[in-house]
Formats: sequence, structure tokens, C-alpha cells
Amino acid sequence: MDHFVWNVDPVLISFMGLKVHWYGALFATAIACGFQVMKRIYIKEKLPVESLDNLLMYCVIGIIVGARLAHVIFYDPAYYFSNPLKIFAIWEGGLASHGGGLGAILALYYYRRKMDMPFLFLLDRLAIATAIFGFFVRMANFMNSEILGLPTNVPWAIIFERIDMLPRHPAQLYEAFAYLAIFIGLWAIYKYTEMKQKEGAIFGLFLVLVFSARFAIEFVKVKQAAYAEGMTLSAGQWLSVPFLIVGVVLLVMPYLHKKVKA
Repeated sequence: MDHFVWNVDPVLISFMGLKVHWYGALFATAIACGFQVMKRIYIKEKLPVESLDNLLMYCVIGIIVGARLAHVIFYDPAYYFSNPLKIFAIWEGGLASHGGGLGAILALYYYRRKMDMPFLFLLDRLAIATAIFGFFVRMANFMNSEILGLPTNVPWAIIFERIDMLPRHPAQLYEAFAYLAIFIGLWAIYKYTEMKQKEGAIFGLFLVLVFSARFAIEFVKVKQAAYAEGMTLSAGQWLSVPFLIVGVVLLVMPYLHKKVKA
């Protein structure tokens, strides 16, 4: 069976010694799209749009620092502790979504304290923007031929020629399109339902959907952490469990609270 061969140069543009990588370009696109989603929400709800510049700065720093540290600590600590300068080489890839999520939450908490706005209210809205952000980041992983799937002979398998000649699950695309579908669903829920009135519910649903997808897709991904080779679940799956639990609690609590009050 012939399979699609993927062999894209990770460098998008090279001009006079200046290189722009696909990873960087798509990461910047992710930030820009997330910002535009938040801007539309702020305009719709008559919130101070000018404050979004601060939110953007805090979240970008929180996501990058959190995602990088999580990758270093949980996925390849031996390599990075032996090569500490490589910790800063984020253009080579290696950002863990779990750490990025925590970094964004901490950044939002800092922003919330300055703006005096409800924390869960902000989390509900940032969750929508984060879903589209995740789509572009996973597409960046695809362009980099990283976060590989396991070898398979399914008709849609892809050969990542920069790695080897084995047909593999395009795990990056599975996650990317899962996040895109989640973004569309959350945006529709925000726009057309009353769930946005129940603080924490949209963020809870986001956590449940994103980390359920992540947990399931991990079964067809190459384990990124060497120490997890002998484990039934991958490091990504173990790290997803706390987020899933928090998501279920946040999703259910507003409805339980309503029943108690009734």
C-alpha cells in the first residue's frame, strides 16, 4: 500500500541568514487567532478591549515558560539537564500542553487581580481562544515532523521521511482537528446557549473535551518520555488525569448548585 510521504523543511523562509521556522510562524498565528477570538468576546460583552494587550503579554509568557518547563521536567529531563542551554531552544520544538495550560491559568489569575474580574468568568472565555490556539500548535508539530504516531498500515497513514520510512498515525493531525472541532463547539455554545452564565462550566467542558481527546490519542502516539516505555499509560495520559477531574468538577458544580438553591 502506498502512503503519503511528508518531508517538509522545518524552515519556512530563509533570507540573508535570517530563518523563519514553520513552528515559529504557526505559533505566532496561534497567538494572533486567540487574540482575535478574545477581542470579539470583549467587544460583544462590552469589556475593556485595551486591556487585552496585557492579557496577551501575560498569557504568551505563561504559556511558553510553562510549556517549556513541563516538557523539560516531564518528558526529557535527562537530556535537558545534561544540555541546559537547550532548554531555551524552543524553535526546535518541545512544548508540553499541560504546562502551557497551567502557565496560561497563572497568567490569567495575575491579569484578573489587576482587572478585578471574576476568575472563572475569564477562564470560560479564554478556553475558547485556547482551543484554536491548540489547533495551530499541533499543526506546527506536524510541520516539524514531531510528536509522532505509532507505525500503522491504515490507509491514511503518513511516512515522515525526515524520521524514517515507516507509515505512522498522523497523531498531530488527530489532535489538531480535535482541537479545531472543540473550538467550533465551544464558540457555538458560548454564542447560542446560556452555559456562559454558569461560571466555570465552559472551562470545565473545555478541560473534559481537550484532555479526553489527548488521553485517547496518546494510545496511537510514540511515548515521548523514555521512562514511560514500560508503563501502560504514557506520561501525557497521567498528566491529563488531573485536568479531566478538575474539568468534570467545574462542569457539574454550577448545575448541582442550581439544584441545591431550588
